[in-house]
Amino acid sequence: MRPGERAPLAWSLLLVFSLLASYYVIRPIRDEMGVLGGVENLQWLFTATLVAMLALNPAFSALVRRMPRERFLPAAYLFFAANLVAFAVALATAPAALEPWIGRVFFVWTSVFNLFVVSLFWALMVDVFDSEQGKRLFGLLAAGATVGAIVGSSSTASLVGSLGESRLMLASAALLVLACLCVLRVSRSAKSAKRRAAGEGRADAGYRADGRPDNPPANEASIGGSAYAGLTHVLRSPYLLAICAYMLLFSITSTLLYFLQAEIVAQQFHERAARTRFFASIDLAVNAATLLVQLFVTGRVLHRFGVARTASILPALSVAGFGALALAPGVAVLVAAQFGRRVLNFGLARPTRELLFTVLSREDKYKAKNAIDTVVYRAGDQVGSWSYAALAWAGLGITGIALVAVPLSVGWLAVSWWVGRRQESLAAPAAGSATAGSAPALGGASANRRADAP
Repeated sequence: MRPGERAPLAWSLLLVFSLLASYYVIRPIRDEMGVLGGVENLQWLFTATLVAMLALNPAFSALVRRMPRERFLPAAYLFFAANLVAFAVALATAPAALEPWIGRVFFVWTSVFNLFVVSLFWALMVDVFDSEQGKRLFGLLAAGATVGAIVGSSSTASLVGSLGESRLMLASAALLVLACLCVLRVSRSAKSAKRRAAGEGRADAGYRADGRPDNPPANEASIGGSAYAGLTHVLRSPYLLAICAYMLLFSITSTLLYFLQAEIVAQQFHERAARTRFFASIDLAVNAATLLVQLFVTGRVLHRFGVARTASILPALSVAGFGALALAPGVAVLVAAQFGRRVLNFGLARPTRELLFTVLSREDKYKAKNAIDTVVYRAGDQVGSWSYAALAWAGLGITGIALVAVPLSVGWLAVSWWVGRRQESLAAPAAGSATAGSAPALGGASANRRADAP
């Protein structure tokens, strides 16, 4: 850890911990309500989630355009916290006949909430930290997210019987309020670090002798631009389109593996309790292994192998995993494929994926990134779920569908390599200027570049 990074990193860790704990407190409630609303309706709930994403994205971009970072991030988190309070009241007071409909709305809302709050967190991180810092610090932040997920899910498992779902929703809302406070501290500590880095040269760096800026810094000014800039910038930029392709192929293959898992488990375990124990065992093993990878492996791998090679690890594993499932579609191979994919996704792929956004302009970090993280991701869910249904209707079994996923993973591997190399080339000038300077700045020169060039 370098001078000026301790406070922003500490507050960022508390921020991501509170966000993931908040989500994982309500995730089991969402899953139960999805079943309450009818298992046969789950695919339609996925579709409703995508529609909600498409409707909310322009509104989110308009909010970003009008408000500075220190206002719209807390405003978004407080909005979701107020929603949770409303759901808690509705669940506690509504008649039983309305519970299935409350469950369906809550399922869609939670799916939207998850992607938006996590996307906002990482948008803040790629705005505060530059590419070089991200390679060192994003693994620790991902570890903080994993700890929050473990605490949130274990809290619900142990307290739902005594507190009930409504009170747990209120606890989740309280964690979001804590997240709002953390956002303010992250921004302020980052500004303080910049002032300290400027040292005696404050006047030249844009600060008056009393430490106040001559002009508002970027995070205190609204980002501006169009409400539809997130989508229009994606369509104009080959780099952003490549990130879209990466996200789409990741989401499609994840959904295909999810459905393959459901089918294999249904064939092997005929009792609900046995299936629950199986899924819980995988989750526990994945979380434990992920935490170790994030703490001891992620930063070292990124520094040694770079973004392109690290981004290619998960697609390469997916090629091998789907190929193995096609040859031997059993529980043992499924566990190995799912365990390896999830651990590498949370431990390596997610921090690496966030590095791709460090070379964007501030507007694209919040607007284009959010569009990719939400709309494109959920579009991949839709393509994957309905493609699985179509392939199954056409008569393809587990082996056939796994074989279809192999070339998709190969294409994903090619995209990962290209977009990783492009990120490295865009980040190189900023890395060179940081090396020439006396101290690293939070949010380097690469943060002000547009990645529009092919």
